[in-house]
Amino acid sequence: MDPSILQHLNDNDKQKMLDMIDEMQTRDSLKMYNGLVQRCFADCVHTFRRKTLEKDEEACVSRCTQKFLKHSARVSLRFAELNQQQSTVGPPQQ
Repeated sequence: MDPSILQHLNDNDKQKMLDMIDEMQTRDSLKMYNGLVQRCFADCVHTFRRKTLEKDEEACVSRCTQKFLKHSARVSLRFAELNQQQSTVGPPQQ
């Protein structure tokens, strides 16, 4: 989001907007975490013989988590690059 948008708001509206953005980021983080848990669990855990994970299940969950986090970091980096490019180019001309 372009921070200059907030310049035109009064302090109360600015705070409401910042609170809403913070809530959206928290919700997105929880959604990402839940997706990670669901996917890695479904892909890696196949038996319920014990309360703890088998060694191969634990290794699979670790690999799955690392892969997911690396992918998420790369996507975030790419979005930041695209955002930077857009901010240097400016808005499209009409």
